[in-house]
Amino acid sequence: MNQALLDKIETEQYRKETGTFSVGDSVRVHTKVVEGDKERIQIFSGVVIGRRGHGLNCTFTVRRISYGEGVERVFPLHSPRIDKVEVERKGSVRRAKLTYLRQRIGKGATLVKEKEGRAPAKTPAAAPVAEAAPVAEADVAAK
Repeated sequence: MNQALLDKIETEQYRKETGTFSVGDSVRVHTKVVEGDKERIQIFSGVVIGRRGHGLNCTFTVRRISYGEGVERVFPLHSPRIDKVEVERKGSVRRAKLTYLRQRIGKGATLVKEKEGRAPAKTPAAAPVAEAAPVAEADVAAK
């Protein structure tokens, strides 16, 4: 088929807001679960350990420890079953895939260093410093 035609069909299926999260972030994924004729929202929270694909085939993997056992779920990013993705905590990692978390147990399996914001720049030594206001003699005498 013509690639332009495929792209046009795919653009209709794209999610409006994909969420700005990356690998290493702690997220809460709200998924729609259908049970009989009822539909409810189920939350899966954990650390994003990988993203792959592009376009409609883009997926991300979330891992969490549940009752001492590691559980991973792969979610399609543009799925209509995903209601929303909330970022709980931004993570600072130096890898594209965090598969090494599978070998870790306990707190080490969930610990990913938090992303630190840059501190405001300190005033350089050459900058003028405001002098203290002169103290009136009446104020000194009153003390």
